[in-house]
Amino acid sequence: MHMRKLPIAAFAVFVLACVAPAQAQSPYGIGRSATPAEIAGWNIDIDRYGNNLPPGTGSVVHGREVFDQHCAPCHGAKGEGGIGERLVGGQGTLATARPVKTVGSYWPYAPTLFDYIRRAMPQNAPQSLSNEDVYAVSAYILYLNDLLSAEAILGAKSLSAIKMPNRNMFVGDARPDVNNPACMANC
Repeated sequence: MHMRKLPIAAFAVFVLACVAPAQAQSPYGIGRSATPAEIAGWNIDIDRYGNNLPPGTGSVVHGREVFDQHCAPCHGAKGEGGIGERLVGGQGTLATARPVKTVGSYWPYAPTLFDYIRRAMPQNAPQSLSNEDVYAVSAYILYLNDLLSAEAILGAKSLSAIKMPNRNMFVGDARPDVNNPACMANC
């Protein structure tokens, strides 16, 4: 009986010896920590105030070219919608029985337009547009919504300065878990 327990004990020691070094990497013994360069590649979020907008500029004229090539197949030639959402119009409809929620009628902050386009568009190749192209497409969409002139050139400072028509129509969230005083700035 004692001889039968010896191989089991030896096997248990072997398994523990193999697992101990693996646990130094992670609790599961797989993977590794992301490098700062890997994190930087995904740390591209832009907040409503325009913090973290990248350098670069884009014009309405160039935005039309990029929009025609990458956006119009889904959103329509003038942003009127198609298989993709409508991007233009809808001002004055939000309080009606059939609100039309577009960039011009619903979005409260212009920098979030840049953020969304850069992260998610075009749908078949997200994050494939250059920063200049994203500024340009943002400028063109804002122009189509009568928020910029045809000659406008958009960059971080000018995009952050745009006051969207629906900016003051959103109400605060009264849920107690949302208004966490421990994380109201520099979180």
